[in-house]
Amino acid sequence: MPLTMANQGEHFLIKKINGTEEVRRFLGNLGFVAGAEVSVISKISGNVIVQVKESRVAISKEMAQKIIV
Repeated sequence: MPLTMANQGEHFLIKKINGTEEVRRFLGNLGFVAGAEVSVISKISGNVIVQVKESRVAISKEMAQKIIV
């Protein structure tokens, strides 16, 4: 399921990153890689704040939909 459907406070492992090579590289630089653990901290107007690799990152709804957990 895409990260946008995840509930707050639950922990997930990233299975796949969809999108263009540029999008995958951008998300990879932020720590979103297959096998990494992520958890949703909060959702605001569709945008998502997630914890990944001991960092909190805010990403847009469009980017979050490309992250499959």
